[in-house]
Amino acid sequence: MEWMKAIQSAIEFIEEHITENITADDVADHVFMSSFYFQKGFSMLCGFTVAEYIRNRRLALAGVKIVSTEDRIIDIALEYGYDSPDSFAKAFTRFHGVSPSAVRRGESGVKTFAPLKIEFTLKGGYLMNYKIEKKESFTVIGSARTFSYENCKEEIPKFWKEHYECGNGKYVCGMFGVNIDPQMGESSFEYLIADICDSSAEIPEGFVTRTIPEFTWAVFSCDGAMPDALQDVNKKIFSEWLPALKEYEFAAGYCIEMYDDASKYPKGTLDENYHAEIWIPVKKK
Repeated sequence: MEWMKAIQSAIEFIEEHITENITADDVADHVFMSSFYFQKGFSMLCGFTVAEYIRNRRLALAGVKIVSTEDRIIDIALEYGYDSPDSFAKAFTRFHGVSPSAVRRGESGVKTFAPLKIEFTLKGGYLMNYKIEKKESFTVIGSARTFSYENCKEEIPKFWKEHYECGNGKYVCGMFGVNIDPQMGESSFEYLIADICDSSAEIPEGFVTRTIPEFTWAVFSCDGAMPDALQDVNKKIFSEWLPALKEYEFAAGYCIEMYDDASKYPKGTLDENYHAEIWIPVKKK
């Protein structure tokens, strides 16, 4: 299924089952895609994780129901997936900026969050510098942590900051950011701040090694100040390159970001010529 059609089908599925206990994995299954790449693509294209989108739609609909019906707030909370009045009130207040009871009393209105609509626009002519390259398996050493797809955008940068603040940079400089989800269907994945592993060196306490299998990779160049250059290429991969891809498809649940040595550039990672890469394993269709 093409990416744009998959996203549209996913949105329709979410709307049809909005009051049911659906997960991002359920949505990915509906569009016959691995959860690993569907969630990554959905986030890149739509600006929300699947879980964030479902939560925002539920809270928006709950607000409409509080305003327009006499249903008890506890019943509305249960209908939209909240097991207790307290958890519903906290989530509702974060989203709408006011409590459910205040809305019911008519003291404030509610926010809207309409269903996403996929619009096809004429694009193209863009330049993406990439190559298809076969790489033998290699082993990395790194700091590892497990993240959920729902909050990884916020938590991974914190992980990098913590890595350097606690002195781990003297053991692992951070040549790679490695995303590993071999099953491509889990709600979480392992992430490593990593370097190439020297097989003769001792592994410091608290660090792990992982062997990246031999793959054919699509290697995308990201040149410019970070993180904007990297984010721009990542978005283009999912919004422009993937929908137009005819010969290849994703091969496995790995995604690697490679960072050049920042000391080589006058402004470090903020230099206009700074170089990084995104590696995605692919196979012929």
